[in-house]
Amino acid sequence: MAFNRKKKTSSAPSARSKLKSFLKWTGGAVFALAIGLGGTAFWGWLSYTRPGPLSNNLDVVIPHGSYTTTLNTLQNAGVIPTDWWNSRIFLSAVVMTRQDGHIHAQELSFPAGASIKQTLWILRHGKPVLHKLTIPEGLTAWQIQALVQSTPLLTGDTPLPAEGTTLPQTYTFLRNSSRKELLTQMQAGMTQTLKSIWDKRDAGLPLSSPQDLLILASIIEKETAQAIERPSVARVFYNRLQTGMKLQTDPTVIYGLTQGKLPLDRPLTHSDLQIPSAYNTYMNTGLPPGPICSPGLASLEAAAHPAAGTMLYFVSNGVGGHNFSATLSDHNHNVLLLRKQKTSH
Repeated sequence: MAFNRKKKTSSAPSARSKLKSFLKWTGGAVFALAIGLGGTAFWGWLSYTRPGPLSNNLDVVIPHGSYTTTLNTLQNAGVIPTDWWNSRIFLSAVVMTRQDGHIHAQELSFPAGASIKQTLWILRHGKPVLHKLTIPEGLTAWQIQALVQSTPLLTGDTPLPAEGTTLPQTYTFLRNSSRKELLTQMQAGMTQTLKSIWDKRDAGLPLSSPQDLLILASIIEKETAQAIERPSVARVFYNRLQTGMKLQTDPTVIYGLTQGKLPLDRPLTHSDLQIPSAYNTYMNTGLPPGPICSPGLASLEAAAHPAAGTMLYFVSNGVGGHNFSATLSDHNHNVLLLRKQKTSH
């Protein structure tokens, strides 16, 4: 005899349905997590690459220290926003891109609107800021010492250089460079330049050493500010040296009176020309014992390559230049013209 058996039913879900439900729920959670992470990454990338708050180019000294120290310095300078989010982006980016190089502690220049990405590149690969100092032509050793000593961003004291040993030009230096080392660089520049010019000088010049050329160039520097005249001034002095005439140049007399410490605050007088001094070229024949300033390149070149001619005299023309002459009578005529010009004014 057969019995009909009814299937048992149960309200509890089967193992398979439980698994399907779990996978469906976890899949949604993973998807939601991925969306969240993607959104965070998206906003992080925007913060990393968008322009920063800096309104103008700015030089910033990055100190030694931790990443946080660097961050604080940049935020205080206004390069990076000060909010929590951008702080996290910067610190995270430093770590995530550390394979790109080390952060350098130095003075760096950041452009207006620099992004965090640009800022990190500058921190790792930017060249340090170079500052400039110009030594004008014709300064004495005392004036050069005072100029270097008063220049900010340098350290230490400036030794007094020997007269004429520093090359006038524009020099670059890093913040906190030594004044003494910068002066040494200036002196090395003059040594190298003087040697090069001496080696290429015209033949037959009545000079015995590069120092003689330097002395004459320093006189030329003080006699005229017009570069076009310097070879002619050099020729006058060479003609005088070759004929045994005294140079009779006022700037050497003035140097004998002041030693280059302070400018002479009055016109040179006839009595000044009678004061004995090794630099008094109205009393002594030949070159003075040393330079009277640091001559520039144009004066050094003029001393090495003088103009041709027989001129022995020159006097101011009253308009910034000079009149040259080969005879005393012509020179006296030019002096008379200058006096008339002065009285007419």
